Amino acid sequence: MASAPPKLCCSALVLCMLVLFSSLMEGCANIIPPLGGPRDTLPPVLISVVPRDSVKNFTGQKIVFNFDEYVTLDQIQENLLVSPTPKINPIVESHLRTVTVRIKDTLEPNTTYVINFGKAIRDVNENNPLKNFRYIFTTGTYLDSMELPGKVILAENGKTDSTLIVVLHKNLDDSAIVNDRPRYYTHVDKEGKFNFTNLAPGTYAIYALKSEGGGRSYMSPSQLFAFADKPVVLNGSQEPIILYAYAEPAEIKKPKGKTTPTQPATKKKSAEEEKQDKRLKYSLNMQGGQQDILQPLIITFAAPLKEFDSTKFRFTNNKFENITNYQLEKDSTNTIFKLRYNWPLEQEFNIIAEKGMASDSTGKSLTKNDTIHFRTMKDSDYGSLKLRFSNIDTSRKPVLLLVQAEKIMYSYPIKGRELFIKRFRPAEFELQVLYDENGNGHWDHGSFFGTRRQPEKVQAIAKKLNIKANWDNEVDITL
Repeated sequence: MASAPPKLCCSALVLCMLVLFSSLMEGCANIIPPLGGPRDTLPPVLISVVPRDSVKNFTGQKIVFNFDEYVTLDQIQENLLVSPTPKINPIVESHLRTVTVRIKDTLEPNTTYVINFGKAIRDVNENNPLKNFRYIFTTGTYLDSMELPGKVILAENGKTDSTLIVVLHKNLDDSAIVNDRPRYYTHVDKEGKFNFTNLAPGTYAIYALKSEGGGRSYMSPSQLFAFADKPVVLNGSQEPIILYAYAEPAEIKKPKGKTTPTQPATKKKSAEEEKQDKRLKYSLNMQGGQQDILQPLIITFAAPLKEFDSTKFRFTNNKFENITNYQLEKDSTNTIFKLRYNWPLEQEFNIIAEKGMASDSTGKSLTKNDTIHFRTMKDSDYGSLKLRFSNIDTSRKPVLLLVQAEKIMYSYPIKGRELFIKRFRPAEFELQVLYDENGNGHWDHGSFFGTRRQPEKVQAIAKKLNIKANWDNEVDITL
């Protein structure tokens, strides 16, 4: 039998492969989804709402929002803001592409209501939030349109706190902030700003506070709180209001009685460990055996001292000659002693703690003489600092504050447009200006009930101060 020509065999083979490949593609086409494509970053879009937004003469109990994609609700109770403040919050539910609001409170006549969802409404696929989505309606014939913008500043450091809320009360009595539900409230943003909209004309007392446990009232003096000096009258355009929040220091409660702590079981110590355990332990604030001439020498004991014999404490020069023109101060805890002295640059000194100088409350004492040798820093370890203020108001008694990790490290009264400090250790600081109204050198909190005294103000300066050693550091500041 004659064999098929080579070209015919190849054509048949190619045809079979094409048929097989086509069958495979048909079987897989509906299973494998396309890959890639840009990520959806768009929030849900409102298609319709019933009743319509800004509706007048509202009498219903249900509002239904329809979106262009599936939506869900995230932390709705934390995000939802209804004004005026209802006695009972509405119930909000989501299903597929809809969000439904069911009103449970009795609506007041001739009143404009605003429902703000915050960031609660999100799409299902990518969790994109529909930010500050609002719905407005009125039970009367017109929509209230008064606005009240403003800002809340933390009086103690000039910064802001986005967890604060601002409340408006129709009752102008001071007790209303404690006992009454606010008429309106809103949140501040990360810059401390707030803006009330669709308010009814009238006179309001305005406050800002830290909402503790979801409450909107003043609960304790240690709560962040701010108040305006006088009520706000809304009858037209309103200038922004600035509130200064403060908190009174919490009272330190003393323990009712002494308690004996339970000591954990310990392994038996060697004779040398027992000996070391009986020695009085302390530390000094030096850096590598060098004393900063701008600071006192600080001796910190591990436990409060029970006894201290100053005659067995010696402060000497490098020839071990006693120095007497120094001051030794102890704090109220009997653990910290500060040696103050007019330190010269680049000189050697000694601290000699003789045996029996001190014993602490645990029974530990100095069992032998200790000699600590150190030297003061040299001039090149410091940098000079000159600050120039272009618009300082010295009548407000300004004080420059140098801050690290929320703690005031140094303060200097500002007497004129320039402040010069001959020596300063290298460091980076945040800068603040305290307006020290009573001239006592430190910030004073406010007091609402009775005195209605506003807190002293601190202004934060955006520019940071970075002091370099062996350098003339000069900084221009505009407040």
